[in-house]
Amino acid sequence: MVDLRVRVAGPQDWPAIWPIWHRVVASGDTYTWAPDTPEAQARALWMPPAPAVTLVAEVDEVAVGTALLKPVQPGLGDHVANAGFMVDPDRAGGGVGRGLAEATLVEARRRGYRAMQFNAVVEANTRAVGLWRSLGFEIVGTIPEAFRHPTQGLVGLHIMHRAL
Repeated sequence: MVDLRVRVAGPQDWPAIWPIWHRVVASGDTYTWAPDTPEAQARALWMPPAPAVTLVAEVDEVAVGTALLKPVQPGLGDHVANAGFMVDPDRAGGGVGRGLAEATLVEARRRGYRAMQFNAVVEANTRAVGLWRSLGFEIVGTIPEAFRHPTQGLVGLHIMHRAL
């Protein structure tokens, strides 16, 4: 297990988050955003205003992952969290994703969320699906052929959920 520190990110952290965001999204196999999303648009997507919060995961003060935690819906649905996670591809498989996910679940509970829902987990992303299942998430539905995977063609997007 890595010695991971997860904290709330501020505007000063974007230069360290951007390379991770860019590499993950540019691969085109885990997020629905366009692989060529410009930096300014990426920043607006990943660092929106409150009640959303962006987290950064660090090892030895170097950013190795990031998460976005926000309400899945406004108003009467704001007690259910939504989150997105990105790990530096060079650090994949080393426990960063699990540590970041566990810290985000703690932060979601601390902020009063009652459950967490992921709206678009690419079914071909078996590493993420396995991680979420191991952390108690269930697939509550799959939208068939909702994602254009660069090597596998049309694949489904899972909706995953767990109570907090």
